[in-house]
Amino acid sequence: MTNPLGAAEPLAHDVQDPTPVAKPLKAPAGRLIAVRGAVVDVEFDGATLPLIDESLSIIADQGPPIIAEVQAHLDTTTVRALALQATNGLRRGAPVEASGAPIQVPVGEAMLGRLIDVTGTPGDRGEPLPADVPLRPIHRAAPPLASQGAATEIFATGIKVIDLLTPLAQGGKAAMFGGAGVGKTVLVMELIHAMVERYQGISVFAGVGERSREGHEMLLDMRNSGVLPRTVLVYGQMNEPPGARWRVPLTALTIAEYFRDERHQNVLLLMDNIFRFVQAGAEVSGLLGRLPSRVGYQPTLASEVAALQERIVSVGNVSVTAIEAVYVPADDFTDPAVTTIAAHVDSMVVLSRSMAAEGMYPAIDPIASSSILLDPLVVGAEHAAVATEVRRTIEHYRELQDVISLLGVEELGADDRRIVGRARRLQRFLTQPFAVTEAFTGVPGRSVPVADTLAGCKAILAGECDTWQESSLYMVGTLEEARERENASHAATPANDGGAPQRATA
Repeated sequence: MTNPLGAAEPLAHDVQDPTPVAKPLKAPAGRLIAVRGAVVDVEFDGATLPLIDESLSIIADQGPPIIAEVQAHLDTTTVRALALQATNGLRRGAPVEASGAPIQVPVGEAMLGRLIDVTGTPGDRGEPLPADVPLRPIHRAAPPLASQGAATEIFATGIKVIDLLTPLAQGGKAAMFGGAGVGKTVLVMELIHAMVERYQGISVFAGVGERSREGHEMLLDMRNSGVLPRTVLVYGQMNEPPGARWRVPLTALTIAEYFRDERHQNVLLLMDNIFRFVQAGAEVSGLLGRLPSRVGYQPTLASEVAALQERIVSVGNVSVTAIEAVYVPADDFTDPAVTTIAAHVDSMVVLSRSMAAEGMYPAIDPIASSSILLDPLVVGAEHAAVATEVRRTIEHYRELQDVISLLGVEELGADDRRIVGRARRLQRFLTQPFAVTEAFTGVPGRSVPVADTLAGCKAILAGECDTWQESSLYMVGTLEEARERENASHAATPANDGGAPQRATA
């Protein structure tokens, strides 16, 4: 097994040159003087203390060394560090070695197809990593602004509502916001499946605070689908100490940066769930004795999120594209963690609990979701116009829902009834079956090109489907598939009432 601590640069921050340099001749040695859960205090005899974010190796009586990271200098001889592994069994006086560098993780081709933890230790029961695997520090500065490229190329997903209303950018950052149980993880897994066909590059998946069951299912799904040889899985699971969950995104990002900067390959970085990163940071802040800020979050919330997000950029002709799932606590979109993360992303995909309750999957809110790429200069005038008209139609329907609930759709004017009918058909057309849910629903997944999505929405807005049954448009791919379903339903019921409009409910 490769030791995650290795030779590296002597500074914890501002690391620009990825080539490791020689380790100091004599690293500072210390001893453990206090253990409080995941927080440990270490006393050093020498005049030089380890730097902030430098890694320490605590020699346990049994088992491998425990990796910790310096978080504060208490006085001229003592530091406070955060252990990234369980501290059970540690004793006072245990020897501690400073590495002279931040935590180092293995990177490179040898990591493809592997599942590792925050320190780079394999967790898939596979072969040990090669002895010559390159190591890189998890703390690095973001690339200079002058070297960063603009994210203007559309990242097609085959998911109608995303490609139409919240297009993703290659080299950009997209976030899926939603409360518990509205489909964030399913949506991320479907995006992974969709990228297998379109995307020729490296994928890095960061499981931040994941359940063990989810991690096991992800590993099996990737093995069965054949994408694992081009993927690196990095996990800091829910049962691990907060330090592990806090640093897992940095480990995954370090691996992605290696492929971007040194292999010049495009990288797809997926994170589920980035809220757990913020949550782990709040736990760490409390353990270190810092006063909480708004809603109990850490006072360093904005800087921690920025340090992670600002490293996800395109450099030259290669890019790191990030797709992040973000849990929204109690469906409160004004939560400080949610608003802080939202400030850094290009595309916001907002999942709605009310749409999920109606069975509109994917339960993406077409009004609350947004993307900076939905601009005529980027997606074209036709795409922007269709997306705007779809939003306007659905928004008008929502304004009338209270009236419909009280009085019924028959009390509306002719124009309003027509808009309501088209809005309901648009909502159903923007649903589609997923490949990752086929085992549960028995319905094969659909992947729809952007042109077919635009053509279907234009036809519904133009009134071509006004006499169709709404069910014909539900959970289909293209409009042609919906037309076949509609014709089949008419053929099965020849005594049809002529396509009388269905009663709409709120």
